[in-house]
Amino acid sequence: MIFLEIIKRELQIAMRKNAEILNPLWFFLLVITLFPLVIGPDPKLLSRIALGIAWVAALLSALLSFERLFRDDFIDGSLEQLMLTAQPLPMTALAKVVAHWLLTGLPLILLSPIAALLLSLEVNIWWALVLTLLLGTPVLSCIGAIGVALTVGLRKGGLLLSLLVVPLFIPVLIFASAGLNVPYGGGNWRF
Repeated sequence: MIFLEIIKRELQIAMRKNAEILNPLWFFLLVITLFPLVIGPDPKLLSRIALGIAWVAALLSALLSFERLFRDDFIDGSLEQLMLTAQPLPMTALAKVVAHWLLTGLPLILLSPIAALLLSLEVNIWWALVLTLLLGTPVLSCIGAIGVALTVGLRKGGLLLSLLVVPLFIPVLIFASAGLNVPYGGGNWRF
């Protein structure tokens, strides 16, 4: 029961700070929009590199939102109060990670049709992108939570957080790109 209450609390707090929710989403769309302008309007080239662009944009967008995962609770002392509850500490952390994913990962997945249009993706390849984002963004949130937990007490922990978590993101990026190359390699992604 406490698990769901923590998720509900995190969502309510985040809804009061719209900019913190919208900034990663705007960043994702901005990166997706700028690539066709820089590379050119060639649909074949765009569709070939679109999946990598979308994943790098999602990774960087997630990185923007990590610091708020534990920071506000640490500053106002509510993190200590959460640690004193009867719920095991890993469940408390998991509740915060689930709330983070609901606020960042899920909206990125919902924005993927816009990314697909901007990057000239076919429908079956777009579905591959959606599935890999659905599997990968929760992992990004979990990795980010580990990094934030290590740097929450530091004043300027953002740079250190990036240095800690970006190398850990690389395996997720590799597995996602391997899954996304299936449609191009003759494999089947049929829905």
